[in-house]
Amino acid sequence: MVRQASKSSLLFSGSDWDFKTLSRAYDAIEALAVEELHLDTYPVQMEIISSQQMLDAYSSIGMPLMYRHWSFGKHFLHQDLLYRKGGRGLAYELVINSNPCIVYLMEENTMALQALVTAHAALGHNHFFKNNQLFKQWTDAGAILGYLDFAKGYIVRCEERHGLAAVEAVLDSAHALMDQGVFRYHRPPRLSSERQREGIRERLEYEERSYNDLWRTLPPSQQAANDKGQDPERKKSLNLPEENLLYFLEKNSPVLE
Repeated sequence: MVRQASKSSLLFSGSDWDFKTLSRAYDAIEALAVEELHLDTYPVQMEIISSQQMLDAYSSIGMPLMYRHWSFGKHFLHQDLLYRKGGRGLAYELVINSNPCIVYLMEENTMALQALVTAHAALGHNHFFKNNQLFKQWTDAGAILGYLDFAKGYIVRCEERHGLAAVEAVLDSAHALMDQGVFRYHRPPRLSSERQREGIRERLEYEERSYNDLWRTLPPSQQAANDKGQDPERKKSLNLPEENLLYFLEKNSPVLE
């Protein structure tokens, strides 16, 4: 199909589009992206949506699967009001960093716009998502859709077990901290058990070499007295400092246990 499209004088003419024309344009754009620009992308899943569906996607941060929460409805009404009053327009497309990469195209777009956003989102954003260093460290694109499905089902089960009010209270708190739920800095990988034992042995050898009996005669410091009543293993397991507050609370909150 790529060869046929490349031999044609025009991929399309006019502003109207259909799925056959969209497919032909995508094949031609993909050939340029892969063969000439050497882009490395995830497989692409393209969805055609209406303006109302785009507004709905805005309210749920673009995720194709999402749990129930009152804030999504509030965001939808806010975005819908701005759109109907002319206070803002809508994006021509929306793209999700997942594998396959999901691209939402507006059905109101002209064919020229569909070709533009296909090149921009389905291939440009897609290549960036797959090859960005931070995304490689913190994002498993192949697990995003599965995790969203799991999270949605898990919250439904929690609502059945603990009640809507209790689950909503936890979600309200989590949404308040959503901007503090990101890992911005790379941490070194966890050491293997063998490497940890080797580090402990090296530290003990260093302490033996640098030991001076004079330090035994000094009174204990105030910090040592304060730390005496604390559990050192518990303190070590907290892995402080931690900037991702949601992750920290998920792993360490006694209330959520």
